[in-house]
Amino acid sequence: MLHLVIAEAELELVPKSIADHSSVVNYARRRGKKPEEVLLDSTYHHPALKKLEDGERRGRPDIVHICLLNALESIANREGLLRVYVHTRNDEVIYVKPETRIPRNYNRFVGLMESLFKNRVVPRDLELLRMEEKSLGELVEEIEPDEVFVMSEGGTPTKPRDFGETLRSLENPLVIVGGFPHGDFKSEIPWNKISIYKAPLMAWTVVNEIIINFEHWVP
Repeated sequence: MLHLVIAEAELELVPKSIADHSSVVNYARRRGKKPEEVLLDSTYHHPALKKLEDGERRGRPDIVHICLLNALESIANREGLLRVYVHTRNDEVIYVKPETRIPRNYNRFVGLMESLFKNRVVPRDLELLRMEEKSLGELVEEIEPDEVFVMSEGGTPTKPRDFGETLRSLENPLVIVGGFPHGDFKSEIPWNKISIYKAPLMAWTVVNEIIINFEHWVP
């Protein structure tokens, strides 16, 4: 079973410190919601992000959206060989059931995430998505993997095909992919760092390469 964690994902509700900013207020009003009930999104809240620490990398729910679409629609997931989790910058963990179908429409995805932040589980009867307060380290301990790999441009250079073979040789590997647009992890990362390309790649590209090369070695 391959465990995939989208870590330190820039997925959060609008912080209180900028909830009164005009770009946030106007956006929330158009959607018929309170400012603190909407996802922070750099597309709409760029002026407000300038007032936040790490503002240049925050407000990127689109990264999680694309990564989840790619992972959950993969052959590995359909064959029951994949488990996906999202860890946010604020140490929340989203548990994603394999049968979850993430909306392809981005606006519908945003609405789904806002509901999850509010209710901590959606839909309530099926619990396809469940959120808990938990650090990345706590999640790793809970999963109890054979080995943990962190995808990083500064990691050990490894061909994607060879990495896929390594993953398939393990019973319970865990791979961590950063859910942020640029830079490095802010948390302490004590695990093996792997680089599958000589230049930076977007998170969803890394997710695709991991899963496809893992699937290559599936009997």
